Amino acid sequence: MDATKQTLEYYNENSKKFLADTTNVEFGELQSRFVAMLPVGGRILDLGCGSGRDSLAFLKAGFDVDAVDGSGQMVEAATKLTGLDVVQALFDEYEPAGLYDGIWACSSLLHVAPDDLPRLIEKYSKALKPHGVFYLSFKLGDYEGMRNGRWFTDLTEESFRALIDKIVGLEISEIDITSDVRPGRSDEKWLNAWCVRS
Repeated sequence: MDATKQTLEYYNENSKKFLADTTNVEFGELQSRFVAMLPVGGRILDLGCGSGRDSLAFLKAGFDVDAVDGSGQMVEAATKLTGLDVVQALFDEYEPAGLYDGIWACSSLLHVAPDDLPRLIEKYSKALKPHGVFYLSFKLGDYEGMRNGRWFTDLTEESFRALIDKIVGLEISEIDITSDVRPGRSDEKWLNAWCVRS
């Protein structure tokens, strides 16, 4: 079984625990920094939406939201939470409908193998309007491989900058290193980045 299938299987088989761990996590600061860079009522793509937690926050803030996830269990949960018609598709398969003011890829593209990351980031950056914002987050580090039943590509600030340098028309606006907000996980660090389409 390949890494993508194993990762999806993990989310489908462990959906109850994952949803319990993540749905009610306070993520408002990073969400607010993202939406502050967008026009009022703009279009957002929640790429790898998981529980739908962030999609719901963006909806409540008055944004027009599309949401997609590869896991059937996550799609079901996110649809129930948000009322959106959440699409089930892999990153390779999904074709964005029109252009977005912002793309939110929170803890999602970290499940993509490093060789595929530039191509997928470029694919989705092309779905941004000029000056559109692409938020991405990765676990901080240099590990690549299976961990706890899922594929992870961890990035440092240096390796992330090198990655975005390969993407024509996308520039880094901000990078921030934060601690995991889940209880008991504060020693785990995350790389958060806000990139802008030229």
